Amino acid sequence: MTDRHATAGRDLVALVAAALDAGLPAVQLRDKDLPGGPLFALAEQLREATTRTGALLFVNDRLEVALAVGADGVHLGGGSVPADVARRLVGPGALIGVSTHAPGEAPPDADLAFFGPVYATPSKGGAQGEARLAEAVRAAAIPVLAIGGVTGRARAGGARGGRGGRGRHPRYPRRPDAAAATRALLAALA
Repeated sequence: MTDRHATAGRDLVALVAAALDAGLPAVQLRDKDLPGGPLFALAEQLREATTRTGALLFVNDRLEVALAVGADGVHLGGGSVPADVARRLVGPGALIGVSTHAPGEAPPDADLAFFGPVYATPSKGGAQGEARLAEAVRAAAIPVLAIGGVTGRARAGGARGGRGGRGRHPRYPRRPDAAAATRALLAALA
């Protein structure tokens, strides 16, 4: 997930490109504070970078930007349009991800759900833990990815079976070497 404010002054696209070169399989453009034009320009740059490496690109909430750049999918937050409405707009070929915070919230019209925060994070309070994650995985008809505090040390063990998995929030851009941080995280989560 992108966060231009968490790059310590470094270029976000260059950081993402380094992470992609290190094997990052997907990027979620999440810079919610950007207006349409600048968000579209950033999305175009990220689409170019993800296309080069074969990674997926998701755009948070802004379906028109996702469609305009040919993103692989959209991620819908709590205030977004419902997943079934998004499906009508983006079509059957696009992936739809949703944010969830309680078991049973993942709509069947989506392709995947992010559940969290599973572990404590600087930006989100109230870590839910692996047991609650396991409940969310059991309650969902779609894959559920853990998010929030997922690091090489804090593996989302509750999601290792069934339809679970792990997502990663934008803390890696704060490290001096985004590629090394990405490789280390991917190895730890393998």
